[in-house]
Amino acid sequence: MLENKRNGTLYIGVTNNLARRIAEHKAKLVPGFTRKYGVDLLVYFEAFDSVLEARAREHAMKRWRRAWKIELIEKLNPDWRDLANELNA
Repeated sequence: MLENKRNGTLYIGVTNNLARRIAEHKAKLVPGFTRKYGVDLLVYFEAFDSVLEARAREHAMKRWRRAWKIELIEKLNPDWRDLANELNA
């Protein structure tokens, strides 16, 4: 899940290369929603062995209420840190 700020605009997506995709979002190379709203902070992610599992989870989460998504983020990332920084560590 990407955000533009704490409790801000939320984006959910799937990728097979998280570090590369986050770098693209931060460099504003991805046209569309994320560039328009400045959404580039990685606040939550899950890893899957299967792209089918990942897509199923993405579709399910997109149907969630906003409050549920925020609760999930705050449970595992209460400070809303940009987890992209930890990917490169």
